[in-house]
Amino acid sequence: MKQDSPIKRRKSRQIMVGNVPVGGDAPISVQSMTNTNTCDVDATVGQIKALEEAGADIVRVSVPSMEAAEAFGKIRERVSVPLVSDIHFDYKIALRVAELGVDCLRINPGNIGRDDRVSAVINAAKDRNIPIRIGVNAGSLEKALQRKYGEPTPEALVESAMRHIDILDKHDFQNFKVSLKASDVFMTVAAYRQIASQIEQPLHLGITEAGGFRSGTVKSAIGLGMLLMDGIGDTIRVSLAADPVQEIKVGFDILKSLRLRSRGINFIACPSCSRQNFDVIQTMNDLEARLEDVNTSLDVAIIGCIVNGPGEAKEADLGLTGGSPKHLLYVGGKPNQKLDNTALADDLERLIREQVAKRQEQEEAVIARSSD
Repeated sequence: MKQDSPIKRRKSRQIMVGNVPVGGDAPISVQSMTNTNTCDVDATVGQIKALEEAGADIVRVSVPSMEAAEAFGKIRERVSVPLVSDIHFDYKIALRVAELGVDCLRINPGNIGRDDRVSAVINAAKDRNIPIRIGVNAGSLEKALQRKYGEPTPEALVESAMRHIDILDKHDFQNFKVSLKASDVFMTVAAYRQIASQIEQPLHLGITEAGGFRSGTVKSAIGLGMLLMDGIGDTIRVSLAADPVQEIKVGFDILKSLRLRSRGINFIACPSCSRQNFDVIQTMNDLEARLEDVNTSLDVAIIGCIVNGPGEAKEADLGLTGGSPKHLLYVGGKPNQKLDNTALADDLERLIREQVAKRQEQEEAVIARSSD
């Protein structure tokens, strides 16, 4: 079994986004954003449910108009996952979605005009215990900061965030989280490192506009990984020009690799070579596709030969070492049985699901004992 993560997380104030705690000692939550037309209620609800099924803890929905706000209210009634509304400039939209049950407002207080409008939004959030997310983006810095710095910099991102934070401080509002995103990894990492020591509120991590599925995954894994290794980050969004469901999967994979979160199967698999005694790549493709529905945490090693196979297999909950003429299966670190290539993927799926069922029974027994 894998050990707990050695990462020491930054201490932060905990806020609640719906029923999901963000910050403090809460698990790092994973979120994504819908890309459907919000006014298309059925399409947006369908995508939110797909994200929830993939493991999303929180889902953000863009609300660019009052028509979209009314649609948001209908969406809110049909899904259970906490929803964040993404709002820019129009304070009336924020007031309306607050009435309709939003769980968090993504709105920068400095961008909504007069102080009476800011006060109205903050008071609505206070009355309903709705947190606010200050979202600073390198691509939309205030004109004054663009003139001051000439171009986006980590210092400019931090100054922008602090300007918005000052507004909330003046209204004695501390129920917020902050993000400082850029498409550049170095700028993003530097900005988060700077602000992490200046405020106590939770931080929402992301590399904005990271790119397509492959390049965006790599860029996000590097940037978010650097910050998470520093103990920085309380909730993450992997921004990909891809199906939002992939954002959730990549986010969990990043957290799993750092032992910060576990959900579903953690596969350990060799890249394969001429020593392999079965088709590792095809077997892995089959297993990943078949076991996407599994939420229970389990380490599974699929290794093609006996060079590294026994060592990896013994450390996993279930591990296969390629051999000739048959392959050796380890369960709980001990040799269990031998398998051949006849129906290898079928056999492995069945055996993995058996271990998942046992793990679920153990977890349920622990919960039952703790409730006695």
